[in-house]
Amino acid sequence: MAVSGFIRADEVLHEQLSPQRALELDVRYGNADLLTALEILGVAGPFRAVTPWELEDPRGVRRIQAGGYAALPFGENYPPLTQFLAKVLEASRATGLPQQASSAWRAALQSNLIRLLSMHYPSHADSQVFFSNSGTEAIEGAIKFARAARPRAQHLISFNSAYHGKTLGSLSVTPNAEYQDMFRPLVPGAVTLPYGDFDALRAKIAELRPDNVTAVLVEPIQGEGGVITPPEGFLRRLGELCHTHGILVIADEIQTGLGRTGHWFESAAQGLDPDIITLAKPLGGGLVAVGATIARKWIFKKMLGGLASKRHSNTFGGNTVAMAVGLKSLEMLIDENLPERSRRLGELGLERLRRIQAAYPELMSEVRGAGLLLAMQFQPVLSHRLLRSQDELIKELSSILALRELHVAGVQANLSLSSKRVVRLTPALNMPEDLFATMFDRVEAMARHNPQAWRMLARTPPGVLLKLGSFALRS
Repeated sequence: MAVSGFIRADEVLHEQLSPQRALELDVRYGNADLLTALEILGVAGPFRAVTPWELEDPRGVRRIQAGGYAALPFGENYPPLTQFLAKVLEASRATGLPQQASSAWRAALQSNLIRLLSMHYPSHADSQVFFSNSGTEAIEGAIKFARAARPRAQHLISFNSAYHGKTLGSLSVTPNAEYQDMFRPLVPGAVTLPYGDFDALRAKIAELRPDNVTAVLVEPIQGEGGVITPPEGFLRRLGELCHTHGILVIADEIQTGLGRTGHWFESAAQGLDPDIITLAKPLGGGLVAVGATIARKWIFKKMLGGLASKRHSNTFGGNTVAMAVGLKSLEMLIDENLPERSRRLGELGLERLRRIQAAYPELMSEVRGAGLLLAMQFQPVLSHRLLRSQDELIKELSSILALRELHVAGVQANLSLSSKRVVRLTPALNMPEDLFATMFDRVEAMARHNPQAWRMLARTPPGVLLKLGSFALRS
């Protein structure tokens, strides 16, 4: 029996809920202020995927999808993946949530991940996998595995500008006052060091005493930090130092792993052999949530051995739909050799960005990239002398207006959660090359319209600026 006032699933499926009504309900009942800010900027959508690599807004304007925060390895609703999922839902008789039973889908994905991992890290040939539902959950699991393996140690070391997630454990090793301050006290024992500074790491470990350091948690390239690559040899030396002292190394490959940077595992490419690896974003194929924490067997057994094998668990981790999509996503990444394609296209894309930056240095101060993880660092839109003590606000305004200008030019991009002046491009690894080239044509057109950063401010309608100012004061 239908109940009056409820929105039927078929209404949404057949697009009978108008974009305006969807946004109105989203603002009313969801994260209202985030959506309000996006609406002020004109980037709130909702969007439709017209191809895996292009979005259409409610007015019918198409944009190239270079957003998705590195979680769209094949773009939106990639037909080979959606068709496979439809077959699974129609034909598979596997139970949906096999928490207390074996699962063919889970077993196959675990096996393939370890086989792939051991090709790059031979020491992980007998490692084991724990599945969850997101990157931050994968980090939480990694922290618990590390603590179980070194129960007397008190400290976790991470690095400036790191981003590992926003649940309490992962937040404690994400040194960003905006995200942390409201939730203090955080998990005790977190220590933050300069990223890439090996001497500082060695000195801090000596100061804390090696037997009192649980693990060093590191991104091989900092994604949310603005696509920052450490100095050559840093990760290798970090691994050697930790191995000497028995300190565990956790490699956060959530954004970099499985091809995004042009390598299967960026940490392996830089000479690091970690004890625990976390994966997430591309495993879900842009369709489902999958996180994975992979640990050496002896570490895995320390936390989940014998009758304690339920010490860490979650209801939906390893569910059949997620495992099926993860298995097919990994298969397509391998069959299409997408890490190599990412490396090749990334080199072309970074060269285009370098030429744009060289032509418009008063708009972009720097560009960086690794594979199809690309960053543009924008100049401030206002002089810091005009708004003294508001450096962070100026940085944030600069990236927000750059995001808006790229949107106007026809490119959907990402902000960077730990680097306020950086906007990133994370296009699908299989984006057609002509569309890939068009994306940079549009970035260049955006730069031509804004040869100096302050022009982004001048091109923003006064009404939008007034609403943004009011919104900022309310915050």
